[in-house]
Amino acid sequence: MDDKELIKKILQVVSSTIKKVWIDYDDEADVLYVSFVYPPNAIEHEMDEDGIVRNYDKEGKLTGLTVIAAKRFA
Repeated sequence: MDDKELIKKILQVVSSTIKKVWIDYDDEADVLYVSFVYPPNAIEHEMDEDGIVRNYDKEGKLTGLTVIAAKRFA
């Protein structure tokens, strides 16, 4: 799966289950933070080989995503 397909799949999942999204981008570090709850309360993190980190709360619910080297998706 290429990067664009991966982002499209993530957006499909997010748009079908999440109603509010908070987005922050750190230009210096090139990291995109996408939170589905505010304030972010993740305690577990799982990173895939594409540099996308899934953040989970104590119940195992997905609370956000962190995209490392985000500019490569632009």
